[in-house]
Amino acid sequence: MGKYEKLILRILKAKSDNNIKFEDLRNLLLKLGFDERVKGSHHVFRKEDVVDKINIQRDGPLAKAYQVKQVRRVIVENDLSGFENQ
Repeated sequence: MGKYEKLILRILKAKSDNNIKFEDLRNLLLKLGFDERVKGSHHVFRKEDVVDKINIQRDGPLAKAYQVKQVRRVIVENDLSGFENQ
């Protein structure tokens, strides 16, 4: 299992929302096919066929916990995890 698969599992388990590195989350979204637009400290991600846009910001080296929850919701609602039976 690769780095991004492990990160998706951590996000889906919802046990470490306060401990997800910003760069890891950013790179995961890019790997999932999202387009990134940066305006100031806001990194906004959009993807065709995904209605919600994702906005993440740094909290030091980490992503903000409520934004990790938003990413989890988008992954689950749009079946982007790549895992069956989640």
